[in-house]
Amino acid sequence: MAENKQYITNVQDKGKVLISEDVICAIVEHTVMEVEGVAGLCTKPGADIAEMIGKKSWGKGMKIYISEENAVTVDCNISISYGQSIVAVANAVQEAIGAALAATAAVEVAAINVNVCGIVRQ
Repeated sequence: MAENKQYITNVQDKGKVLISEDVICAIVEHTVMEVEGVAGLCTKPGADIAEMIGKKSWGKGMKIYISEENAVTVDCNISISYGQSIVAVANAVQEAIGAALAATAAVEVAAINVNVCGIVRQ
């Protein structure tokens, strides 16, 4: 992939629509938390500091890559509730993210990579 863009550009008849990486992050975050069996996103220590220096998605449990062709690749790190099927929950997360991005931002999704980082007893 080329240099990581921070906006998806959608050219319309009367101008451009720019969708920020932050918007994509918010959609992904809300979508992941709604999937049954997901205990949460695996965040890294220092996520607040990283955001202040411009690393928007670092440490939040996800990375968003926007290609030159405006295709989005999502890497998300999740923890799963104990007793859930890891593969089933990961597949549900992929499907939910893809559907949410297509419905709300009308973007092309290149890949959705789900990394299961832990299991949480609730």
